[in-house]
Amino acid sequence: DLDECAASPCKDHQYCLNTDGSFSCKACDASCVGCTGEGSEKCKTCSSGYVKEDEKCTDIDECSLPEKVCTKDHQDCVNTSGSYKCVCSEGFEDKDGTCVQT
Repeated sequence: DLDECAASPCKDHQYCLNTDGSFSCKACDASCVGCTGEGSEKCKTCSSGYVKEDEKCTDIDECSLPEKVCTKDHQDCVNTSGSYKCVCSEGFEDKDGTCVQT
């Protein structure tokens, strides 16, 4: 078997998997910018919203940072994979970008 992966035939956001007589390109983990294999521990660098921790790219919980990321009145922070979103607190609804009591 010829290792086609030695020639790096895949795109930047993929890794090469050598198979018998061929190869396939697989997508890197969402937490990676470039990778050498499957999973968040094979990242070359971490995507925005992720930090290298114990050799893996792990999500940054923006909601637990000392500096508040959701600064408007009656807003709660919800952590998402690689990011966060600001939602109106319970009993409030978004009206033109402001949380007003329902």
